[in-house]
Amino acid sequence: MDETLRDLGDYIELVLDGKIIDWQIAFGELTVNAKRDDIVEITRILRDDPRLKFVSFIDLTAVDYPARPERFDVVYHLLSPKQNARVRIKIKTDEVSYVDSICGVFPGANWFEREAYDMYGILFAGHPDLRRLLTDYGFDGHPLRKDFPLTGYYEVHYDDEKKRVVYEPVKLAQEFRNFDFLSPWEGVDYVLPGDEKAEG
Repeated sequence: MDETLRDLGDYIELVLDGKIIDWQIAFGELTVNAKRDDIVEITRILRDDPRLKFVSFIDLTAVDYPARPERFDVVYHLLSPKQNARVRIKIKTDEVSYVDSICGVFPGANWFEREAYDMYGILFAGHPDLRRLLTDYGFDGHPLRKDFPLTGYYEVHYDDEKKRVVYEPVKLAQEFRNFDFLSPWEGVDYVLPGDEKAEG
């Protein structure tokens, strides 16, 4: 299988002619690292090339690496029944740069791009209806970013007295956002609650 994927990677590099950065085989699939500005042309060539025929759009998602200047990887998965293979395409972007929508090539990418916008804040240029999909209209932030607080900013509940849904700022009895991440098995430099009674 690896030999087939290597041949496929070499052919894709040939037909995409400078539109990709590199490719490798990872997790039993071909991964192509591509240039952000060429994503529409790349997906169109992968779909229409008679040898490739990646005609089935499987998935679009994102990964957040907040320490990088281009913090997001946008990841596309396509399937070729002709090749009996999948290809993973990865591009990099940041919080303010636009990624061209591939809805014109694969209409099924519509809601996937909306989800990536909603969860990560990735902006897709040329999308027919780029608005939130999973969170509420007035939602603040993008919940799958690694710098989004685990508790969120607001809590929503139904108020029986007011007979409506109420949004309130999150109130925490304890500060859960300051966790030291130290392993309890390795020991910590301070006394844990309950251990003050133990004899040393």
